[in-house]
Amino acid sequence: MRDILQPGLRVVIAGTIAQWHRDEREHWYAGAGNNFWTLLHESGLTPRLLAAAEADELPRYGIGLTDLVRVRESVPGEPPVFDLPAFLTAVEWADPDAVAFVSKTAASSYARRAGERLPRGYGPLSWTVAGRPAFVLPGPSGANNGMPLPLRIALWSDLADFLETL
Repeated sequence: MRDILQPGLRVVIAGTIAQWHRDEREHWYAGAGNNFWTLLHESGLTPRLLAAAEADELPRYGIGLTDLVRVRESVPGEPPVFDLPAFLTAVEWADPDAVAFVSKTAASSYARRAGERLPRGYGPLSWTVAGRPAFVLPGPSGANNGMPLPLRIALWSDLADFLETL
């Protein structure tokens, strides 16, 4: 998978992935039970429900996708190692109004590597990514189904509202 980025986006949405798994995936957020596309639409970030195969349409709505890419296997008990310079270069190139992490795990992975405070909840963060405001969303995957979908939609809607304030 390649990043879906272009200059001047409203928001870059960032997840995490291992480098050795990135090329195995055909589409962004296409796994069984993943609500990413529903959350984008129901929150008002996209005017229609897109399919994972339509991810290239996202920049039309001011949205880009990238990942913090894990570059090597983790030593047990140690945090994973991500390619922070490549991530920051991608964000700087896209020059978005904000960066939204697609889970607390993604935001925490960035925070640990960048020396920032770990997120405690969802919403705007006290720190920036390459000078852009940062935001944390609840994860869209089926692994997060313990959080009801209406609550996740509300928290993703908070991102849409946040972007309107920038």
